[in-house]
Formats: sequence, C-alpha cells, structure tokens
Amino acid sequence: MSTVSTDEHAERFTLLRPLLFTIAYEILGSATESDDVLQDSYLRWAGVDLATVRDTKSYLAQLVTRQALNARRASARRREDYIGPWLPEPLLLDENDASADVVLAESVSMAMLVLLETLTPDERAVFVLREVFGFDYGGIAVAVGKSAVTVRQVAHRAREHVRARRKRFEPADAAETERITRQFLTAAATGDLDGLLSLLAPDATWTADSGGKTTAARRPVVGAEKVAAVLTSIFRTGRLADPRIKVVNCNSTPALVVYSGDRPEGVFLIEITDGKISGIYAIRNPDKVVAVAVPRRISR
Repeated sequence: MSTVSTDEHAERFTLLRPLLFTIAYEILGSATESDDVLQDSYLRWAGVDLATVRDTKSYLAQLVTRQALNARRASARRREDYIGPWLPEPLLLDENDASADVVLAESVSMAMLVLLETLTPDERAVFVLREVFGFDYGGIAVAVGKSAVTVRQVAHRAREHVRARRKRFEPADAAETERITRQFLTAAATGDLDGLLSLLAPDATWTADSGGKTTAARRPVVGAEKVAAVLTSIFRTGRLADPRIKVVNCNSTPALVVYSGDRPEGVFLIEITDGKISGIYAIRNPDKVVAVAVPRRISR
C-alpha cells in the first residue's frame, strides 16, 4: 500500500473517530472495549481499497458495528457471571458540547445505557444506528447481517421496548444542575443528613457496581433515607485515605470522581429529575473506574 493511500485512510478514520467511538460505546457500554474495537477496525480499514468505498461514513459505521457486536457477544458470559449490578463504564467527556445535542446527551446517559442493556445485541445495534445516528435500514442491514425487512421489524420492536421503559429526558438547566451538584457534594462530604434528604427525591435510587472487587451494595437501594445513609457511610467512615473529590462531566451529566490520594476510587453519576436527585450511579469496580483517566470526544 502506498504512503499516500495510508495517509488518506488515517485522515478519513480520524475525521470520523468521535462518531465511530460513540457507536461502539453505545453498543458496548464500555469505553475501554470501544477503544479496542476502533483499533481493530482501523487495522481492517487500512487494508481496504478506497476506490471501492462510495460512502466512508456508512462503510466505517458498518465495520465498527460488526466489530462491536462481536465484542459484545464475546463478553456475554462475563456479564452473566458478574457479581452485583452491572453498570456501563463512565464516559469522561473532554467538552460539554454534547449537552447542546439532546439526542446525543440522552443516548450516552447512564439511564439510557442501562435501559439498552435489556435489549439483545442486535436490537441494541439497530436501535442505536437508527434512532441516534439516523442510518437507513439498508445500511443497518449490512452492518448487522440481516435483511432490510428484518431490520425494520427489529427496529420497531426495540423502539417500543425503549419507549415503554425510558424516563422522560429533559436536560436540566445548567445553572440548576451546577447548584444541586455542589450542594450534594458539600452535604455528602460533611455528612449533612438533612442536606442530603432535601436534595433527594423520595424514591431516589442508589445503584452500585463493584464487580465484587470492593465494598458496595449488591442490590439497588431505593428511598431517600436509605440512599442518604449509604452516602454518609461512604464519605464519613474514613474508608478512604486522603480523599479528594473532583466534579467532572461524565455521560453528559455532573459526576463526582473520588480519589484516595492520586488513585480514583469511585465515580458517582447524578441523575436529576424535576429539581431533585432521582438516581445515583456508583461505579466502584476498579477495572471500570480507570476509564475516567482518558477524556473522549463523542459525536453523531
């Protein structure tokens, strides 16, 4: 392959990388596995004769989708044997632009990714490609190896499944989100039980993912008082040495990264509904927490 051709392969792939990463992440729920999928996809792309490619975006989206589905099926057993709730890896964003795109922001939200886990791999891929990225049924059919007619049926089934289970997504006002996040951080760090209760919705839910590798609730905790008790236990019992907390943007929502010294110990994503904290997702599995070391760019 000539140097010119290699350079053109790299240029086309790099231009579309944020979109390709987003496709892989929404199918897999893992930033780390998505990086691997993109690396493998690029190696395959580098061997393609560009003269045969009519639409680079569609071609690469199909390639990445196939590789992501292969990775998803390969990890099925690991997820079946997982200890406690399984949550997606946190996605640290290097910019806040995604919040301006409501569809993109919702598609990478922790609540949506958890909902997508209830779909089959094929349903999930079809839903993501159609509803988030707007690909036509013919192109999706090539990506998932099914007929266009079948893909239409799969898309309808997945859409109805998501519609029946999704929460209404309305981006919280940025100033309100910032205010609630800061108040939450202060109340949690100081053990202010009353302060926490004033911020939490009555049916607030705490979901922790530890993979059995660190101390965490093995089942979701529901109810403001119970969630507040969990929070005060974590932040006030001296479990962490030299704790430090940083507010970041993960999955297009405010998140707290808790460090013990220089090592990240947990990522806490906050879900706000009608001015109250309705859900907190706690990623404690050290294999997943490391994902916040690298910011990513997303696009659609």
